[in-house]
Amino acid sequence: MSRAHGVGGGDRLRIAMISEHASPLAALGGVDAGGQNVHVAELSAALCRQGHQVTVYTRREDPLVPEVVVTQPNCRVVHVPAGPARPLPKDLLLPYMGEFAAFLRAQWSVEPPDVVHGHFWMSGLAAMLAVVGTEIPVVQTFHALGAVKRRYQGAEDTSPPERIPVEKLLAQQVAHIIATCSDEVLELADLSVDGSRASVVPCGVDVDRFSPIGPRARLTEAHRIVSVGRLVPRKGFDIAVAALAELPNTELVLAGGPDDGRLDEDPEAGRLRGLATELGVGDRLRMLGQVPRGDMPGLFRSADVVVCTPWYEPFGITPLEAMACGVPVVSASVGGLMDTVVDGVTGTLVKPRDPAELAAAVWDLLADPSRRRRYGLAGRQRVREGYCWDRVAEETLRAYRLVCAPSTEGIGGGQAVV
Repeated sequence: MSRAHGVGGGDRLRIAMISEHASPLAALGGVDAGGQNVHVAELSAALCRQGHQVTVYTRREDPLVPEVVVTQPNCRVVHVPAGPARPLPKDLLLPYMGEFAAFLRAQWSVEPPDVVHGHFWMSGLAAMLAVVGTEIPVVQTFHALGAVKRRYQGAEDTSPPERIPVEKLLAQQVAHIIATCSDEVLELADLSVDGSRASVVPCGVDVDRFSPIGPRARLTEAHRIVSVGRLVPRKGFDIAVAALAELPNTELVLAGGPDDGRLDEDPEAGRLRGLATELGVGDRLRMLGQVPRGDMPGLFRSADVVVCTPWYEPFGITPLEAMACGVPVVSASVGGLMDTVVDGVTGTLVKPRDPAELAAAVWDLLADPSRRRRYGLAGRQRVREGYCWDRVAEETLRAYRLVCAPSTEGIGGGQAVV
C-alpha cells in the first residue's frame, strides 16, 4: 500500500494516534483521565471529518472490550495488549511499552500509517520503537514535561526516573513536536529543540456542545463558583476551598474524582472536606465526583465564575470549556492558562497558590454582573474563533504535512531511543 509522503493539501492521510494510558473512550475525572483523553478523542474526530483516516492505539484495560471499536466513519480505537488487562496507574506502564511497540510494529508491517502522532512521553517511546527501520515519521505532543512536573512536585512526583532522559531523547529524535502552549516551547528550548521543529497547536473545544444555550444545573446558594479536574493535589482545589472562606453566600462545586464512584474513600476528597470543615465552609462545598461528559455544559452554565487553580498546567481545557459556555474564568497565571485566559477581557489571571488574591478576584466579578456578562461574551467569541476543533485539526495537519514532505522523509523513522 502506497504512502502519502509529498502529497498535496487535499490528499487523505492515514494517521496513527498513540495514547497509551488516555483512552478516547474513557470517562473523565479519574486520576489518569482528563484533558489528554478529550484531546485525542476530539482531534481524531475532527481529522476524520476532514476526510482523513485515524486509528487510535491505547492500552487494553479490560479483557472484555473488543480489540477494535469504530467510533465514527474513518475512525477506530484499537485496544493494545500490553501488560495486564486491567487499569494501572500510568506511572507503572513503562515496562509494557516494548510489548506495546511490538504490537504496533506488527500492525504497521501490513498497513503502515503515513504519520504517527504520539501523545505523552511513553506513547512517543512506543512509537519510536515501532518505526525503527521504516520511513514512518513521528510527531510528538508531550502534554506535560517531566522536568516541569519534577520542578513543582519534587519528591511527590511519582514519574519513573527514566521519564526525563527519555523525553530529552524524544525531543531530539522525533520529526516534529506539537506544543500545546507557548510556555511549553520555552521549556523545549531547554532540551535544545530548534524552534523550526516545534509548532504551537492548542487543545480545542466542541463549541456546539459547550455553548451558553441549554439547561443549567440548579443553584443552592446566591452565587456559585465551579472548579473541574482530576482530583489530585497539583490541581490546587485546596486553594479554591481556602478562598471560599472569604466569599459569603457562595458555594464551591468541585467536579472530578475516582471513576468507581467511591468519592468518600478518596484521600484527596477527604483532605479537601477536612480543610473546608476547618475553615467553616463545609456546608458550602459540594463535591460531585465524576460528572458525565454530557452534563458538563450544564454545570458550567450554572456558574457565576469558573476557577482554575493548579500549581502548573501544560494546557488546561477547563477554562476554554467554561468560556465557550459564556462564563468568565479566574485562573492561576501558569502554563497554558496564560495563553487561553485573557486578563481583563475573558477573565482574571491571579498569582498561583494565593487564596486571598483568588478570593478578591472572584468577589470583584460576583459583585459586577455586567462585567461577568462582558467577559462571558468575549470568552465565547475567543473560543469560537481560535479553539474550535476543526481549526485545531487544520493546524495539526500542517505539522503532519511538514514531515510527510519528500525533503523530510525518514525523519523520526529508523532511530532507536533506548
